[in-house]
Amino acid sequence: MTTSTQEETGPVRAWLLEGLQRDRHSTGPHADEPGKRHPWWQVMCLTGVDYFSTLGYQPGIAALAAGALSPIATSLLVALTLFGALPTYRAVAERSPYGMGSIAMLERLLPRWWGKLFVLVLLGFVATAFVFTITLSASDATAHILQNPFVPAFLDGQRVPITLLLIAVLGGIFLRGFSEAIGLAVVLVGTYLALNVVVVAVALREVVVHPELLRDWQHALTTEHSGPIAMVAMSLLVLPKLALGLSGFETGVAVMPQVDGDLEQRIRGTRRLLTTAALIMSVFLLTSSVATSVLIPAKEFQEGGKASGRALAYLAHQYLGDWFGTAYDVSTIAILWFAGASALTGLLNIVPRYLPRYGMAPDWARAVRPLVLVFTVISFGITILFGAQVEPQGGAYATGVLALILSAAAAVTITAFVEGRTVRAVLFGLIAAVLVYAAVENIRERPDGLQIALFFVLAIVVTSLISRATRSTELRATDVELDETAKEIVTGIDGELRLIANEPDARDTAEYAEKDRETREYHHLPDDEPMIFLEVTLGDASEFESELRVRGETRHGYKVLTVTSPAVANTIAAILFSLRDMTGKRPHVYFHWAEGNPVGALLRYLVFGGGDVPPLTREVIRKAEPEVARRPQVHVG
Repeated sequence: MTTSTQEETGPVRAWLLEGLQRDRHSTGPHADEPGKRHPWWQVMCLTGVDYFSTLGYQPGIAALAAGALSPIATSLLVALTLFGALPTYRAVAERSPYGMGSIAMLERLLPRWWGKLFVLVLLGFVATAFVFTITLSASDATAHILQNPFVPAFLDGQRVPITLLLIAVLGGIFLRGFSEAIGLAVVLVGTYLALNVVVVAVALREVVVHPELLRDWQHALTTEHSGPIAMVAMSLLVLPKLALGLSGFETGVAVMPQVDGDLEQRIRGTRRLLTTAALIMSVFLLTSSVATSVLIPAKEFQEGGKASGRALAYLAHQYLGDWFGTAYDVSTIAILWFAGASALTGLLNIVPRYLPRYGMAPDWARAVRPLVLVFTVISFGITILFGAQVEPQGGAYATGVLALILSAAAAVTITAFVEGRTVRAVLFGLIAAVLVYAAVENIRERPDGLQIALFFVLAIVVTSLISRATRSTELRATDVELDETAKEIVTGIDGELRLIANEPDARDTAEYAEKDRETREYHHLPDDEPMIFLEVTLGDASEFESELRVRGETRHGYKVLTVTSPAVANTIAAILFSLRDMTGKRPHVYFHWAEGNPVGALLRYLVFGGGDVPPLTREVIRKAEPEVARRPQVHVG
């Protein structure tokens, strides 16, 4: 189907829209293309730059939040990781193998407008989690840069400019086209984990050879807390503050299209990816929490302290010297900076698969480069707003992470319940309940995180609805296909191609006879002029684009074309263009004026796909075809 010639684009616009995708399963930088797949362990490194990089700040955040209880609170976080988040996302990987994660599952469970609005809300939390991954990681990378003893003094106080530069470089790489992300991720993750093994091993050796430090830590525990039950209870209270240690799971399923193999192999590979990453991270979280709690004075974790946002780097410099510490800093800076690449990859894979398809973003949102510019500018704003400080950004980040994991737990719980798998539903329901507690406590402790997340949600919902309204007169049909009977009806007309737009009611002989008589009378058409009835039945009006399947039939002696679609006016226009291209004739379509409040009619059109159809049909045709002589004719009587 052709409706108009493509607009000539300048070199800048052509460069920005290069690689624009239209298939819902092949949008984003890591599309479902066989030539771009990799073994699961390599893809693990891509999501691992997000997940593993949290070691750069997680031990310090845990010590700041839980004090001497940090190892106990971290043990609870590890339990939630291995017995909560991991089984949840293993189930998500099975149900959503195209990288759209739990959002796609909930979209299927909640159809029509409620489902669309719920997805928009979730996308707000996705944006919160992923954008703050970019800004928080870059901010922490800056902290490692400024705390290094070899860094020139003139950089002191330049936290914001340095962070902005790191984000700008990341955005610039994606604008150029980042085809070597996997290879670089493997190098960064391998180097970083190897250096962490050395740092943690040396730190634990210090704990062993200096038992008095361990006794001091144990004394602090027993002094501050009456017993083991009190310790566990207090650890549960601070657990939500450690939620950043759960980041990376949503990214893990977002990059599923990168995993090598067919669909079943991709699912198995992603499950191995998630399990291996969770086990590695759990070991590092436990060991690092013990080392940092025992060896680092509490005052150094405070804002401005030498271990603030860089606890393991502090140990590297303290026990392995400044040269090794600098090597560790460089590795940490690199992986924290590249953690933004993992988050940006997730955004570029997820957002284009929903908003443009809903009609809730411009068509250019299917292209990578415009989105990179948008997310880079947003990241700049967040960085400036928070002064590139790590701890203040943690609340919003944790809120986004917990919301995504909770949505995943809810999705797999509901899916299991619908499928009649009661035991599985109960188990996932318990996981969801724990995550609800964590999310509520995190919001209670740090309400600013929810406020920021709601700002993202509100911004996405409002801009999406505005975009939907402004794009409502687009053609919206991705394809028009007529069955054999419909083709015979259309090609069997020797003269003008005339169609009566009929809103079907009883579909009896009287209905068609009366509509045929009125149309001929109002438009002064002879009785022997061939007429075709065109009937559009509304389907899911919340869908924006659709493939039109037109069926032909003879009903009570009248030729009828029928189709189901989400919007009447756009569908009629698309079918008229298709008939024009098929027959070489300019079709004529005949309407009766609608009655009632025109404002109400417009709202019905925007929400339900109906309304005042004749003027809307003409407007869709006018916008789709610039040449007046080629436009199908709209007649209203």
